[in-house]
Amino acid sequence: MIRIRTPLDDGTARSLRAGDEVRISGTVYAARDAAHARLLVLIRDGKPLPLDLRGAVIYYVGPTPPSEGMVCGSAGPTTSGRMDGTTPALLDRGLKGMIGKGFRSPEVIEAMKRNGAVYFAATGGAGALLARHIRALEVVAWPELGPESLKRLEVEEFPAVVAVDCQGGNLYEEGPARYRRDA
Repeated sequence: MIRIRTPLDDGTARSLRAGDEVRISGTVYAARDAAHARLLVLIRDGKPLPLDLRGAVIYYVGPTPPSEGMVCGSAGPTTSGRMDGTTPALLDRGLKGMIGKGFRSPEVIEAMKRNGAVYFAATGGAGALLARHIRALEVVAWPELGPESLKRLEVEEFPAVVAVDCQGGNLYEEGPARYRRDA
């Protein structure tokens, strides 16, 4: 297991390989479809973004309201492919990591390779358990979007697996191929 801190530096991002188990601590931004659409508009209009993307990690999540004593409610990953149209533009502006579930498009993987970024997979269906690793939550922009607002999360030992590394290693392709060889 590899422990990493955010923001991610280039050396750390480039050292990770598909299949590595990681524990992430530090600041992670929560953003889903609606927040990504607004980020893309700001980029296209040449306006400043409400977060510094250099070394940033974005978690594709819309946490539910918290139970008593919790920072947030369930915080499971959403399907990452829904953000693929926006992701290359964010990677080109310094985004170093993404957390979600599911495949990424060839365009996103090429942008990851070009920018030395990494894609982490979090376990779908384990949102209540993942929420236990979120120590603080603050809405950064677009509160009217509710669960889809842009949020700053402070995470501690957040469990994930490197699904796609910056060299194009892809656990979603390599895992099944290895299984077929071993079967």
